[in-house]
Formats: sequence, structure tokens, C-alpha cells
Amino acid sequence: MNITPMTSDFVAEISGVNVASITDEAFDQIYETWLTYGVLRFRDQQIDENELQAFSTRFGPLEEIPMGRLSASARAKIKNRYVTQLSNIIKDGKPIGGLGNAEANWHADMTYVENPPPASVLLGVEIPKEGGDTYFSDQRAAFTKLPDKLRQRLQNLTIKHDAAHTSIGKLRPGYEPFNDPRNAPGAAHPAIIGHSETGEQVLYLGRREWAYVTEFDLEESERLLDEVWSYATLAENVWQQKWRPYDLIVWDNRRVLHRRDDFDPMARRLMKRCQVLSRS
Repeated sequence: MNITPMTSDFVAEISGVNVASITDEAFDQIYETWLTYGVLRFRDQQIDENELQAFSTRFGPLEEIPMGRLSASARAKIKNRYVTQLSNIIKDGKPIGGLGNAEANWHADMTYVENPPPASVLLGVEIPKEGGDTYFSDQRAAFTKLPDKLRQRLQNLTIKHDAAHTSIGKLRPGYEPFNDPRNAPGAAHPAIIGHSETGEQVLYLGRREWAYVTEFDLEESERLLDEVWSYATLAENVWQQKWRPYDLIVWDNRRVLHRRDDFDPMARRLMKRCQVLSRS
């Protein structure tokens, strides 16, 4: 196994392994590297959904697909209830996955719940020639860039994370529209957290849209969030993943934000994702 840092301390590529057949000792090394760098890339991992599930489970128990939203016929077609399809591909007149081809804004996964997933595992299967790149932003580094006065101001503040909208800005089924962030449903988390395993402090923002600083009035909340977000995605802390078929990315959802470029709606893109549940 070879570990190649992509930056000094953020993102590493691991080569010389097949994630479907690694030893416990090798996985322990992978896990420690993941905690160190926040994002890992494995190339040429031609694995099926069961192998993707088995590898992802090493990071912790997995979230199931929300079956309650699916019809009986759609449920019958699911091969693995722990693997989510992210795709713009249309089959029999219906999309086979979520999020389509639109641009996805900066976000961390599912921070709108009380115990968000600590890890996400994403496998690229079909990749468009242009677009659809994924970007990651290191929130440990972002924390260190904050001016002292702003960092101190954030220490005892909480942010409510909107549960009603997806990362492409669409209203989720079952939610009513609203036009005031204070009315957004979702969990509130500290603006700065201590990483649950490394203890390092990181910015914990979720996404900018419909966020609200619970201790402030709306105007002050908006001003503060705009200021904080100006440090969250500084170019020097961002890394771009240009996908190739069967790239596998694992990221630490407690430490990084990510977003996706849009792409030609006529181009096919198919990704398969597992999300690790919090042990809390």
C-alpha cells in the first residue's frame, strides 16, 4: 500500500490496494490516514455494491436508503438497501437516482440531523467527459484562517442547519416552503466543534442557504454567516476531484465541506454512495 499526500495535510491518494480484499491491519492504516487527511482517494476500484457496502461498513454502521418514499415496484428493484444511487440517468421514464445534473452548493452531509454521518463513501461508475467534478474544502484549515476576534465570537454560538432543502436547493418531499431561515426545520450545532476522534477544532457550517445563528436576530445572523463563509472555502484550502470511472473517495464529514459542478444533462453520470451513521 502506497500513501501519496495530495497536499501537505489534506487529501491523500492510496494505491496498491483493492478495497474489496484488504486485511484488518491494512484497514487500520487506511483509517488512521483518513483521520489525518480528511479525504482519501482510491483509483481503479471496480467493485460491486455489496463490496462497496462491506468496505464502507468498516468505518461504522451504515444508513439505509429511505425506503418509505419508494413505491413497491421501486423497492423491488433495489439491489442493496445501503447503497444510494446518485445519477441523472433516466430509465423507463424515471430517474434512477437523486441530485440529477445541477450544481450542488457547498455543504456537509446531513448536518440537519442531531447526529450527522461522520463518513461518506462515494464510488464513480459512469463519468461525463466534462463537468461533474467534486470539490472539497478543509474546515480544520478554515478554522485556523479565522481572525482571532471572529474565532472568539463563534466559540459559543450555534447554527441551525436547514433540513428542508437538498444540496441543489430543491425542497424535499414532505416539507412546506418558507422564506425566513428562522422557520427552517433542522438541528442546531455549535459553529465550532471539536472533532470527535482527533479533538481538533473545525468550523462546522453545514451549508450557507437557510442557515441561522440561533443567538442572534436575523439581520445579525446573516452578516455573521456571510463573514464566516468568506473563510470557509478559501482557494488554498480547496481540492478538486476530477473523476475517472471507479474512483472511490472517502471523506470525513466532520471536517470537510464538498460541492459538485453541474454537467451536460445529456451526459450520463452514475455514482454510488454509502453513508456511515454516527455511533452516538
